[in-house]
Amino acid sequence: MSRARLRPVLLLLLAVSLGRAAAKPPGSRGGLGGRKRLLLISFDGFRWDYDQDVDTPNLDQLVRDGVKAKYITPPMLTMTSPSHFTTITGRWVEDHEVVHNMMFNTKTNQKVPHKETLRRSEWWDNGVLPLWITAQNQGLKTASFYYPGGGANYSGQAVNRVVVEESGYPDDNETEWRQNIDTVLDWFSQEDFDLVTLYYGEPDNVGHARGPDHSDRKAIIRQIDRTVGYLRDAMGRRGLDSDLNVIITSDHGMTTVKKRPLVDEIVLNKYLNLLKLASFEILDYGGFGILTPRPGREQEVLEALAKAPNLTVYRKEDMPESFHLARSRRLPPVVVVADLGFNLNSRFIVYVNKGDHGFHNGEMDMKMIFRAFGPDFKKNFLSEPFDSVHVYPLMCRLLDIRAEPNNGSLEQTSDMLIATHGGGARTSLTSLMMVTAFVVIPTLIL
Repeated sequence: MSRARLRPVLLLLLAVSLGRAAAKPPGSRGGLGGRKRLLLISFDGFRWDYDQDVDTPNLDQLVRDGVKAKYITPPMLTMTSPSHFTTITGRWVEDHEVVHNMMFNTKTNQKVPHKETLRRSEWWDNGVLPLWITAQNQGLKTASFYYPGGGANYSGQAVNRVVVEESGYPDDNETEWRQNIDTVLDWFSQEDFDLVTLYYGEPDNVGHARGPDHSDRKAIIRQIDRTVGYLRDAMGRRGLDSDLNVIITSDHGMTTVKKRPLVDEIVLNKYLNLLKLASFEILDYGGFGILTPRPGREQEVLEALAKAPNLTVYRKEDMPESFHLARSRRLPPVVVVADLGFNLNSRFIVYVNKGDHGFHNGEMDMKMIFRAFGPDFKKNFLSEPFDSVHVYPLMCRLLDIRAEPNNGSLEQTSDMLIATHGGGARTSLTSLMMVTAFVVIPTLIL
């Protein structure tokens, strides 16, 4: 066949191949352009600067091998359940309605502690889909290991595989930390999972019990650093280095609690009669409090609390827009936010924590870490700070799936990705290169 007669055939083959590449399901794994997997790890209460006063060689290596954000900002509220659910949904707290660590009912005065809510779908399932379910609906396989919200059902749909943290179980066993890493990496390497979220309860626990400046907090950061080193070695043993993107982050920071005799602690009943004026309250809980005034007493409650020192009281609908809380249907009508380090006490001082969170998310002590590495991330890249709500669209991009409506923006994180990232885009580019080579080489030898 002459070169002139062959060229139209080759051009037709080129068009067909490109059409097939474009029609290929987004992010299909396999080949040079296939979708990579994603592991999201959260270390509860890992403040943004916790690695600066401790020797952390493995976290330092991540800075060279991947992406570090100067810090990221959690949502208001700076608590475990609300913040984790913002990360996994990309929605502000007023949208996803997980408005406290404690599950509550203002009419019955029911209050359920955090770990006992983890399987309570009625607390988590409020019409917003978390990433696990969105990914599953687009053909991916997902799992949650201890991650808050992973044990619930969403419109009747469960996460493909779930391990739920049990109440009262210790969070700091380093041997079990490594076993958990081996488990989730085996899910990737042996069972072809696409997305796994892994949660650790430290350094939050030690930050509460000992305070953020205590030597025990520094010891747990060294343990986390060793765990990161183990993760990377375990990935290498399983051949996952070129296939798995990893994001390491947190939910909030931690600050030292101010106590007597250095300061007068807040006791709200000194300023109003809670039994007489409130029908519901959660006040003995760090720096964030909520209450429902009795009918007709709301203004009286607001005026009384306005006289209390070291706090700000808000009518819910009057809270700053930046809080993204005012439109919540679940949140009670009065919100109290203590100044940094001042814990709220209702009737008498019962608080024993040396460190806490729940304070204004603009405070630097409430900021947390962000690290990322893997085949789709740049190396040695320092990102400017961003809000944690923007992690969700980043994860959707890495998984090459369509995001649900969310409050995040990929523009906040796209600079940390390598230029050729994008499952479908990579596939099309690779196909174009292969077909172009096929066109050029036969033409040269005819």
